[in-house]
Amino acid sequence: MKESSKYKYPVSPEAPVSDTETREIRESLRNLIRSTGHVFTPAERRELFDMANPTDGGNVPLRDEHAMHTALMSVRTAQLFASMIEPDRNILITILMMPRVRGGELSTEQVSERWGADVAELCSGLMRVSEYAGRGTAVDQDNFRGLLLSLAQDIRVIIIMIARSLVLMRAINHHPDQAWVRNVAFEANCLYAQLAHRLGLYKIKGELEDLSLKYTNREIYTSIARQLEATKRERDAYIAAFIAPVKRELEKAGLKFTIKGRTKSISSIWAKIRKQKVDMNHIYDLFAIRVIIDTPREREKSDCWLAYGILADMYRANPARMKDWISLPKSNGYESLHATVMGPESKWVEVQFRTVRMDLVAEKGLAAHWRYKGGHGDSTDQWMNNIRDILESADSGPMQLMRSMKMDAYGREVFAFTPKGDLFRLPAGGTVLDFAFHIHSNVGCRCSGAIVNDRHEKITYKIKNGDTVEILTSANQVPKQDWLSIVVSTRAKNKIRQALNEAKAQTAQLGKEMLERRLKNRKLELDEAILARYMKREGYKFNTDFFAAIGAEQLDPNKVISGCLEIESHDNKPDDENRVGAEEFTLRHDEQTETTGSDVLVIGDKNIRGLAYKMARCCNPIYGDKVFGFISADGVVKIHRTDCPNARNIRERYPYRLINVEWSGAAGALMPVTLKVLGQDDIGIVTNITSIISKEPGVQLRNISIDSHDGIFRGYLIIGVPDRTSLPSLIRKISAVKGVKEVTRS
Repeated sequence: MKESSKYKYPVSPEAPVSDTETREIRESLRNLIRSTGHVFTPAERRELFDMANPTDGGNVPLRDEHAMHTALMSVRTAQLFASMIEPDRNILITILMMPRVRGGELSTEQVSERWGADVAELCSGLMRVSEYAGRGTAVDQDNFRGLLLSLAQDIRVIIIMIARSLVLMRAINHHPDQAWVRNVAFEANCLYAQLAHRLGLYKIKGELEDLSLKYTNREIYTSIARQLEATKRERDAYIAAFIAPVKRELEKAGLKFTIKGRTKSISSIWAKIRKQKVDMNHIYDLFAIRVIIDTPREREKSDCWLAYGILADMYRANPARMKDWISLPKSNGYESLHATVMGPESKWVEVQFRTVRMDLVAEKGLAAHWRYKGGHGDSTDQWMNNIRDILESADSGPMQLMRSMKMDAYGREVFAFTPKGDLFRLPAGGTVLDFAFHIHSNVGCRCSGAIVNDRHEKITYKIKNGDTVEILTSANQVPKQDWLSIVVSTRAKNKIRQALNEAKAQTAQLGKEMLERRLKNRKLELDEAILARYMKREGYKFNTDFFAAIGAEQLDPNKVISGCLEIESHDNKPDDENRVGAEEFTLRHDEQTETTGSDVLVIGDKNIRGLAYKMARCCNPIYGDKVFGFISADGVVKIHRTDCPNARNIRERYPYRLINVEWSGAAGALMPVTLKVLGQDDIGIVTNITSIISKEPGVQLRNISIDSHDGIFRGYLIIGVPDRTSLPSLIRKISAVKGVKEVTRS
């Protein structure tokens, strides 16, 4: 496979290989093998030297100049890895073998046979990453980082890439192609420096950022470097001198603590200058000290403030720079006490006081350093922190422990390209339809398929890492309900539901207009409450669903009108099923209790005694009504009027459970009757109605419920009457009240 230009050694193609470079390769190889000899056998050391040395020992190139430069870069990468990370056998072999694998001189099968399957897998991972590495500067850095992690499958591949990036950055200082240098520097800063930070490779991260600034803005880099007026060693010496007296005083106070000192890198200084829009003289944390106190939870605040008091007695503090995140922690859980003091030589130094617990939260929790500085979190956070722990604390060697740790941070995601090279990240199992909605809602709604890697695929095709997907659309295509079972991403599901709801709303509007036209043709008006009851009876929870069913011709408007008219004149809820509507709800409070042996009713044969009965709620019969009895499942006889709206249904379904019922010669106690009153919502209408009822002899008002909407008054009156003879007179009197249009018995 042809090597990506990203990894070409930074010289002109026609540049000859110098004797200096040839000697450097041999000398560097000897030093590397000598310093890491304990991880190789003698035979391996000799073979590695021969395989990684592209000369015949007489300064004569065995291959072209590019191969020589690539070999030199690999040797330098191996040296850096061994010195700054760990001298791991398999990784060093992989780095030294890669020039020959990329050049086609060695296959992964040959590598596996000679050096083991683990080395071969590492080589395969580097080959996969190299295939896409050239696209890195043209796509979103977070997505590209995810692609690298997904393709690499082994964290060690990413660490090799980070080390290689630093070697490349160190070597391109005077490269003639400045545009190429800027691209390499951009990728190093935005991709590899961020990965290094999350992995805890802070020295590599800082150097990558500094070199990136140097190559992208050399003037700024040089200016800041000169203004520091001291070498890094001198700055470290200043910090050591600052810490020494502070440490003595804290120890005298009996505090158990550790102190960490650091100097801010040039790139960090430049970032702060831009953010705060100040010059270097106003940056107060060029030198920073962190005091981590080991103390019980109940003494955390007091010990941190004690340490601060000791510092304030030694150096003049800047109260404007005091930041108390102990008394009031940040929303992300970050706790620390920051103070800025004037140290020796009139230099400002920032000192942070925190406890071991606070430091753990800041480093491992939501306030991890990279996030605290404004980074963007993703699903690799916890996984990256675990890797950092291994790197920092593993006794048997971090690379050894990570060898069996396969990368699953992005295992639930896939990455695919558009034909223009844009990269999109989707959940694992994402389909062509997910990809289409990720591009744009309109594209998703019109998606009819795709061309994936030059092949036509259906919308159900599951995207694979590295696919190139071109979405096909059709003007006649519309979202369908079953699309929700095809897509896996939340974004796509929401967009599909939104499109379906919009389509349903249009259909519902059409259905509403159809019903209104039918009503107008029949010169009818439907009360909204009646229509709502009909919807509920038919099982519709929302108006949109109901009207959409009419618009889709699933529900006949004429049937709707007939059902509403029936509800308006009768209560269609069967008593034996105990379904109670709004109109009868208040009747529950006055339901007739079961009565045994009454003088009011004669049930069945006159010789039968002791039968329990109660008045049916659906029709509320009173003395004088024509009635019949229905024996319920619990043995209680329910008394219905013969004109009860449920009478026909009961006679047809349960003729064997009917029993004759007659009123006795005299009326008994008051019985409830429900009157429905409709009229205009005039002032005093309720007072007038209740006044009439109270003046009627032998009649008692038991309950009243009132509803008013759009100027229309609707009331339900539960009245106790001795018999039906007094009812017509009462209805006439209520009907005569001003504003009352209709009074009916329910």
